[in-house]
Formats: sequence, structure tokens, C-alpha cells
Amino acid sequence: MGDFALKEVAVVGMQLQTLGIVGGGAWGTALAAVARRAGRGVLIWAREPETVAAINETHCNAVYLPDVPLDPAIEATSEFGEVATCDALLIVTPAQHLRDIAGSLQPFLHDGQPLVLCSKGIERKTGRLMSQVAAEVLADATIAVLSGPSFAAEVARGLPTAVTLATAEETLGRQLSHALSSPLFRCYWSNDVVGAEIGGAVKNVYAIAAGIVVGKELGKSAQAGLITRSFAEMARFGIAFGAALETLIGLSGLGDLVLTCGSEQSRNMSLGVALGRGASTAEVLSERLSVTEGVATANAMVEIARARGIELPIAEAVHAVVTGETTVDGAIGALLSRPLRSEAG
Repeated sequence: MGDFALKEVAVVGMQLQTLGIVGGGAWGTALAAVARRAGRGVLIWAREPETVAAINETHCNAVYLPDVPLDPAIEATSEFGEVATCDALLIVTPAQHLRDIAGSLQPFLHDGQPLVLCSKGIERKTGRLMSQVAAEVLADATIAVLSGPSFAAEVARGLPTAVTLATAEETLGRQLSHALSSPLFRCYWSNDVVGAEIGGAVKNVYAIAAGIVVGKELGKSAQAGLITRSFAEMARFGIAFGAALETLIGLSGLGDLVLTCGSEQSRNMSLGVALGRGASTAEVLSERLSVTEGVATANAMVEIARARGIELPIAEAVHAVVTGETTVDGAIGALLSRPLRSEAG
């Protein structure tokens, strides 16, 4: 039985030999390093010609991940037709750009080609999850979601990381998990695609709130309370979408929430810290190359919650602060003056 299981695992891992990474930012570059460590052939698509040239010539992404040398076998291209020849694609573009990128890829994909969505967010203009956006644009694609607690710089350097790989089909989930996994990067398969997406998207909103607590120097007790109540909102929101509570308390939910609410490596938490210290959203974002997903997700999340009657006071407060509808002090005061209630409520 043991030998049979080992042979089966080997077959699963061998079916996806080349992985295309669509997105040449920090996370896309980190996942390219992951795929290469797992023994896959890797091709990165990047929009910027200078990024493509740097990866191919100097084996480094000098703009987005400058301190991490890349395996020389990792190559880059600016052509969708080239990256689409890979056995599976990891889509690592900003959430608000997924629809456009998927449309550009569509003519080059083959039926049933696995697409792993690695962007964490909710489409602002439609309120749709990334899997829903991809399904609308790429009707013949097979969709999976990668989510969980992971900072690009740490993953790229080979520090131990565990994530969720969610697909509706177990066979595909096992294939993709084995294609990406190594002793330093462990993919746990789940069939709860919605749950994995909800956790990965909404934790960005609550990381902004946690950053505000730090920026205002409200203390560790306040930060712990904020994270705990944020998880209660995450669970309420996710269950309304049909997510399983088991998923939300796992890597892609609670795990990612703890990570992003506890370190300024998170772009969303660092935005919150700056807001807590008196900066405006526009001031902070104008100085960044990378996207801070929580800003757009807060807008989409609040609109969905209002339409469905889901109570999310912390998310509402974040949305009001990042849009300038209220001040940081006003938002904190409103939250602290809410009526006392059962913790289970």
C-alpha cells in the first residue's frame, strides 16, 4: 500500500511540468522561485520590458524583489502566447486588473488549462470574487485559488510557508499542490474555493485597521481585540457567501489575518500605520509601486454587506477612513461607543 501511494504521488506531481507566472511583481516572482524549487520549468510574464530583461539577463527582479537572486533557469517574456504554452498558469496580477488580463490571455489558452488565481481581492465595480471574474471571462478554464499567510520576500528567500490550494476537483487540487510543494512551501488542498478567496480578500481590509491601532499607539491589548473582532466579521461575511467555517479558521482565513495584522511587511497594515500617524490615503499610495488591495476591497466589501444586511462595523470604519468620509479619531470613537452585546453576536 505504501509503495502504491508513493507511485500515485509521483504520477500526480509529474503531470504539470511547466508553470507560467502571469505577473512580474514581488508575489509573482516569489511564486516563480517556489515553482522552480519544486522542480518545474518556469516562465514569467511581465508587462514591463525592463523587468523581463532583468530576469533574463541578471536573474533578479530589481524593481519588486531586488535582494533575491533567481535561479537562472527561470525565464521571462512579455508575450501572452508564450506563457500560455505552460501546463498551468498562476495569475498573480492585482485583483482589480484580473478581468483585463484574463481577457488578453483568453485567445491563447487551451480548453481545461488550469489557472491558479493568486490575487487577493474583490472586484470593486462588480463585487465579484476573483474566481467569478475568471469564470465570466474564461468559460473553458479550470479554476483554482492559492491563498494563505505568505510574504513575498520570505517565500522568495525559501523560509518555511504553508498555504491553501483550493479547487472544486480533488484530482486537480492534488496535482497542483504537488506541482508547487517542496519541504519549504507546503500546499494544503481544499475544495472550498469561496472560503479560500474570502479569507485572502477581506484580511487586507482588517490589516489596515490593525495598522491604524499601531500607528495611534493604542497598545497590544487593543490590537489583539481588533484582530479577534475582525475575524468575527470575516466569518460572518464568509458564511454569508457559503464559505465553510473550517476554511475560515484555517490558513487562508485566520492564518492570513494574523500575518497581515501583525507585521508592517503587509502593504495594507503599513498603510494603516501611516493613517494612524496622520497621513492621508492619497499621500501613502502616491509613493508606492505595488498595489494596496485593501482599499478597493473595503469599498466592495461594504457595498456587498449593506446590500445583504451583514453587520461589519470594523470594515465600515476602514472604508470611511480610507475614503476620507471620517477621520481616524472619529472612526475609533464610533467603534468604542458601540452598544455592548454578546460576544457571539
